[in-house]
Amino acid sequence: MEKNAKIYIAGHKGLVGSAIMRTLTKLGYTNLVYKTRGELDLRNQQAVREFFEAERPQYLFLAAAKVGGILANITYPADFIYDNLAIQVNIIHFSHIYGVKKLLFLGSSCIYPRLAPQPIKEEYLLTGLLEPTNEPYAVAKIAGLKMCQSYRSQYGTNFISAMPTNLYGPNDNFDQESAHIIPALIRKFHEAKVNGRPYVEIWGTGAPKREFLYVDDLADALIFLMDHYNEATPINIGVGEDITVRDLAFLIKDVVNYGGEIRFDSSKPDGTPQKLLEVTKIRALGWRSQIDLREGIIMTYKWFCKNFSNV
Repeated sequence: MEKNAKIYIAGHKGLVGSAIMRTLTKLGYTNLVYKTRGELDLRNQQAVREFFEAERPQYLFLAAAKVGGILANITYPADFIYDNLAIQVNIIHFSHIYGVKKLLFLGSSCIYPRLAPQPIKEEYLLTGLLEPTNEPYAVAKIAGLKMCQSYRSQYGTNFISAMPTNLYGPNDNFDQESAHIIPALIRKFHEAKVNGRPYVEIWGTGAPKREFLYVDDLADALIFLMDHYNEATPINIGVGEDITVRDLAFLIKDVVNYGGEIRFDSSKPDGTPQKLLEVTKIRALGWRSQIDLREGIIMTYKWFCKNFSNV
């Protein structure tokens, strides 16, 4: 991407979009386009058409999405499938109509089969049943990925897809009802420490294993892919190692300096047993993550404490 190229970041206020903004700005990109949800409802077809007609971006990061943890996915399945389908359909279609040079679509590791062999290779997509607790979200994301491939096949567009592992970092969602596991645990342990609670309760057995990528590492990878990847097949982005939910909980407990007990509620769902991405493909291109899990959690907790009144 040229430093003065017009680059649209869809979802610039979110976890991923804000990291892309930070990284592009640091790298000297000067022509960034973005709109808040209040300024542009990406589910509104006519509004999106008018945006593309006026702005005509050359490059596009599609980081806008409705995301959440197990509880949010179980509670609002219709919202998760509708919002994500509508956003993707509008942005991908009008990117074609208005001649976007290159679009990068963000998938998710949760769209792979629930019991996929580990580590998960890109070709395992659509080879088995999805995890029931987030199936509507996963179906929407698979549709977005297939839409990019279909437009590439029919129209020759350079639309690529990346599959990041579980993410965390500054600007994450720390709401207990809808947060993913790291921000949810950071908030739980912090509030338990502040309020002197004797224990923190965590959903599930603690046995599932998860891989986590600091969001600024992801942003670096996405910009790298914009410059070095032009294939129809999706590409995984991860760190190449995972951790049990139990060990993660004790790690966050230590970072927060909480002195109480951890209790696991095995009556609640665990979700997918393991999600570790095979990252040979992106490493062969020359990219690998730089920020380890403890360092990333320390930085995320510092951001959380600084912004506690606003999260």
